[in-house]
Amino acid sequence: MRLLSLMVMLLCCAACNSQNSIKPTKGENAATVEDQRPNYKYDPPAVEGEFEPFDTTTEYWRSILTAQEFNILREDGTERSFTSPLNKEKRAGIFTCGGCGLPLFASATKFNSGTGWPSFYEPIHPNYIKEDVDTRYGMRRVEVSCARCDGHQGHVFPDGPEPTGLRYCINGASLDFVPMEDFPEAQDK
Repeated sequence: MRLLSLMVMLLCCAACNSQNSIKPTKGENAATVEDQRPNYKYDPPAVEGEFEPFDTTTEYWRSILTAQEFNILREDGTERSFTSPLNKEKRAGIFTCGGCGLPLFASATKFNSGTGWPSFYEPIHPNYIKEDVDTRYGMRRVEVSCARCDGHQGHVFPDGPEPTGLRYCINGASLDFVPMEDFPEAQDK
């Protein structure tokens, strides 16, 4: 757990140091919303478990997200199974919300569930996700969303591996992956 905390802290420091060099790359109008983009899009919370909620307009989300990302994050859609490159991602790193950048899952908790979606047995911090009962499609499931921007991520099921027994089945299109190799500070520790 200490290694995971260290990884998150190093990620936070590196993200803060490189914030100004990151440019928006999503959506047709990304360049026009650069000044409107909140600074913490790339800054994980300074205090573990704490963050400021992010509420903005539908137009903002449409301007920074692709059509598929918008459908999943803002309209509770689902990508087709086995289509996300993140399903096969095995490098050390952090999976962040594709909408606001909140760090949601660490690669150390990722496992191959065989379902076709990236799966994790626990979030980085329980405060970073929101869980709601989802009764759509005649099923009772637990929906998982980003607690900061309310972006739909996927669902959690009670059939995962130890130590939690949970399977967070997450849409790859709702996540961004930040590999630890991008942060030399992490390699020195």
